[in-house]
Amino acid sequence: MKLEFLGADHEVTGSCHYLKVGQTHVLIDCGMEQGADLYVNQEIPVNASEVDYVLVTHAHIDHSGLLPLLYNHGFRGKIYATNATTELCEIMLKDSAHIQQFEAEWKNRKARRAGRPEVVPLYDINDAMGVMEHFVPCPYAQKIEIEPGLTIRFVDAGHLLGSASIEVWAEDEDGKTKIVFSGDIGNGNKPLIKDPHFIEDADYVVMESTYGDRLHEVSVDYAKELAEVITETFHRGGNVVIPAFSVGRTQELLYFLRRIKTENLMKEYQDFEVYIDSPLAVEATGIFHKNVAECFDEEALELVGKGINPIRFDGLKMAITSDESKMINFNEKSKVIISASGMCEAGRIRHHLKHNLWRADSTIVFVGFQVPGTLGHSLLNGVKEVKLFGEQIEVHAKIMNLPGLSGHADKRMLTEWIKAYKTPLKRVFIVHGDDEVCDGFAAYLREELGLDAVAPYSGDTFDLVLNQQTVQGSRELVKKKTKSSKASSNVFARLLAAGERLLAVIQKIKIWQNLQTRSMHCVKNGIVNGIADLYRNLHRKIIFHTL
Repeated sequence: MKLEFLGADHEVTGSCHYLKVGQTHVLIDCGMEQGADLYVNQEIPVNASEVDYVLVTHAHIDHSGLLPLLYNHGFRGKIYATNATTELCEIMLKDSAHIQQFEAEWKNRKARRAGRPEVVPLYDINDAMGVMEHFVPCPYAQKIEIEPGLTIRFVDAGHLLGSASIEVWAEDEDGKTKIVFSGDIGNGNKPLIKDPHFIEDADYVVMESTYGDRLHEVSVDYAKELAEVITETFHRGGNVVIPAFSVGRTQELLYFLRRIKTENLMKEYQDFEVYIDSPLAVEATGIFHKNVAECFDEEALELVGKGINPIRFDGLKMAITSDESKMINFNEKSKVIISASGMCEAGRIRHHLKHNLWRADSTIVFVGFQVPGTLGHSLLNGVKEVKLFGEQIEVHAKIMNLPGLSGHADKRMLTEWIKAYKTPLKRVFIVHGDDEVCDGFAAYLREELGLDAVAPYSGDTFDLVLNQQTVQGSRELVKKKTKSSKASSNVFARLLAAGERLLAVIQKIKIWQNLQTRSMHCVKNGIVNGIADLYRNLHRKIIFHTL
């Protein structure tokens, strides 16, 4: 029996773990990397067609986003997930497929003009639809024997609608053990969904550490804090733009915005408008309503019992079509715009940033973790200029972060979660955190709690019966792209050819007197005095592209 780590090891995204029990091959999550990629990830050690089961902790793309690619490569096994995760994956994976295809088409139009090879999307809508046929929806808290010697149970992780930690009881000819995969552990005291469920027994724990190095700021009241931000921005005459994940964070924001309205926390602007500019968010909100009984916490259930929709209010507008999205920015009235993606890497949010980043009266509010290498991370770290849709945009808007809205547990909550185990743990594997955070949190668990904690790298493999590491994986860093790429080479070639053509003209008219100055005496045959400048500028561009 072995456990191999494949993704989100010393990195935050791309979660994927491989468990072999006898001759059975299991993946726990199959996520897509987002943002900067630090380490080279190892491939799944068997063909996709040999994978028997996939266990999905939750629907976020960094945990589920490569399932259609797995299907494309031949996977035809079963995918176990909670009821809500199954429903959310259906819309999120289709949306991801559309993004893959759209971006490939956009890149290929540029590639064809530049004479570069075309790119192929990771997967398409048919792959996303095909993989959904293999999902097996599961309730919380129920043991499910997926085959002899392999039993699982989903418990609420409090991170997202349908999110789960997964208990796995495994037995083969070598022995038996229990492994818990934490998934993403919720922050606790979140609106709508329940707090994380604590597990009390295991042999091994695979645990996330996204915020394992920090404590969340304690906000007295999120609704009041958000109301102050909106009021201040409206006083200036600007918009509040909130990049938010379509699933989870958007619905939480709606909960707080409803409170602002019902509790009259913005008396001057009581009739303010809120735009949800994301078809995916609209669909996801519908799924929230379908999973009230299983997933909502007591406070939300109490509101529902009184006939109050926790995430609906007057002034809420949904933008579904692209035309509806475009019209938002033609509305001069100050407003709140919530749009995806949460890290500003794709989607309609980039259009709203283009229209608002340059405005000193607008505010951009971040309410979730920003992976290094993403546009959201750059904005939070003070970048003064960004490029959107080929246009340089100066950043004059106020950039704010409301970390208290994070969906991830902080160091305090993570500690509470791991301390809940009453049985001795053979080993704790720390994953899903930045490079230094993984090592630091593992050291903290060793030194402060006396646990055998390690932070594995991609490819590290462990024998779970013997509790021994059997394979050391790669520590290879991803090679950064250089200007010697084919694209840069093509640019250089075109510039060089243009330079040679200009040079031939100049030679033909025999004007070679001091090409580095603007005082060329080249009136002969009506040659313009600026030709030397043109040549020098071109020459500089050629040199630049060779650096």
